[in-house]
Amino acid sequence: MTKQYSGNRSFCGLSRRSVLQSTAAFLSVPFVVEATSAWAQEKLAGAGEVVVLSWGGSYTDGIRRYVYEPFTKATGIRVVDVVTDLAEPQIKAMHQAGRVDWDIAYVSPANYPAMHESEMFVPIDYGLWDQESLEGASASTRLKDAVVAEQSGMVLAYDTRAFPNGGPRNWGDFWDVKKYPGPRGLFGSNGKVNIEFALIAAGVAHSDVFPLTDDKVDRAFEKLNEIKPHIAKWWVAGGEAPQLLINREYAMTSIYDGRAVAAVQQGTPIKFTWEGANMGVMYGVILKGGPNTANAQKLIAFWNRAQIAAGRTQGTGYPGPNINQVKYLPHDLASLVSINPENASKVVFSDDSWLVAKRPDGKTNADHIQERWIAWRAA
Repeated sequence: MTKQYSGNRSFCGLSRRSVLQSTAAFLSVPFVVEATSAWAQEKLAGAGEVVVLSWGGSYTDGIRRYVYEPFTKATGIRVVDVVTDLAEPQIKAMHQAGRVDWDIAYVSPANYPAMHESEMFVPIDYGLWDQESLEGASASTRLKDAVVAEQSGMVLAYDTRAFPNGGPRNWGDFWDVKKYPGPRGLFGSNGKVNIEFALIAAGVAHSDVFPLTDDKVDRAFEKLNEIKPHIAKWWVAGGEAPQLLINREYAMTSIYDGRAVAAVQQGTPIKFTWEGANMGVMYGVILKGGPNTANAQKLIAFWNRAQIAAGRTQGTGYPGPNINQVKYLPHDLASLVSINPENASKVVFSDDSWLVAKRPDGKTNADHIQERWIAWRAA
């Protein structure tokens, strides 16, 4: 994971950069990765540079510190990061012009199929990966010409001051305004995530949420009608949700997982649950025709190494797919992040192939759902 699944955004909220900036500031000192450095010196040594898309702000600061600098030190390959918000339009333009200036970029699952069919990406050389990386990243995260780079979600968080004896544990509790009174918040721009939460609150099993068929969407909006009067504010910017909890303007709300983890690490009076969280991913790809393809293969192999993956999670707040990183994370962080198997077992991953599929009227399922959401919000 798109935020509105409109084909030009990522994950499940605002612009990618706005989600990620300021979420890495809470993270700890650089990781010690002697074993990985020695492995990289032996297996990935090279020269020159590799040009990589980045999102700017604290995200770029964190990934430089935990991934790029160790990579350069171990391999001799310099990393040049290019900051942008929406990668896909620029990738398409470079492809059409026949001049590709980047080596590695991130693309959303919504945009990936068409770009894959247009042969914009180079197959990933999994032969460069070590065994721990291959075993830790499931086959579903390792496509022929793309690999899950990181994942992000939306969770349920609450103000511990409002519920000193324990707050809501799931979306059913979010809808229970008698047992858990107080003003609520939900993300206003995206209908899909709220439809998922409403279905779970209505008793739909996680495994049955997708596909979001018309009858399920009808059921979701009936449930949303119940909670709508209790929404104090539909938040839009990623920083609003935690701030409104801290200000006591919300008793509970949906919130980006990175923001929630940061809030807990900073000692704010916020707790959150992974039960029924929405999860999406971003793919890392190597651009066909890029200037440094061999170095790009080496960097992707490096950052999926378990120790480096743990460092990347520490530096950015958003985990990659290698579950073996958990044993290298500080315990207090490992218990909070989505890559932890206990947390991962509670989430609902977006079915991106269904969302981008066309309906009889030519609209995608995602666009149809979003149109219904906008109409409902306006009513």
